Amino acid sequence: MKTKVGELIQKGREDNNLSMTQLAELSKVSRSDISRIESGEREIPNPKFLRKISKYIGVNYNDLMYASGLGVQVSPLNPYLLEHYSKLKGDKLKDAMDSIESSIKNNNVVIDSLKKSAEETKDEQKKDILLDTIEDLEYQNETNEEIMKLLNSMAIKEFRNGK
Repeated sequence: MKTKVGELIQKGREDNNLSMTQLAELSKVSRSDISRIESGEREIPNPKFLRKISKYIGVNYNDLMYASGLGVQVSPLNPYLLEHYSKLKGDKLKDAMDSIESSIKNNNVVIDSLKKSAEETKDEQKKDILLDTIEDLEYQNETNEEIMKLLNSMAIKEFRNGK
């Protein structure tokens, strides 16, 4: 059974020894909104709330989005990704490896640029947006690195088996 977003938020909040009031003050999301999400009264919360809350409860924003039905699970154990990539062979396997490697490199260039912009800006709202984007790109890279591990192991098997 899929974990509900309210359960994830409550567990993360409690694991970080935060009351609802403390989380509300830190995240700038009203206590009543947090209460409605945790109780399940609001099953599909505002994504902006999830992003703000995720920073303080130690739960990845993308995982909160998935739990609320607003995103796809992109964890390394995602069965769709495993099934899709494990079927690739030959040129398709090489193309996937090239694509993933390129994506990681491109994300790193963008991350470096965004970090520099975040350091230089005095606008706190802009800085928050930049830091959120950096976090998303780093999470994409983590997923891409897991996919690359799978592809590398498949390429080794293919090489050993002589294609």
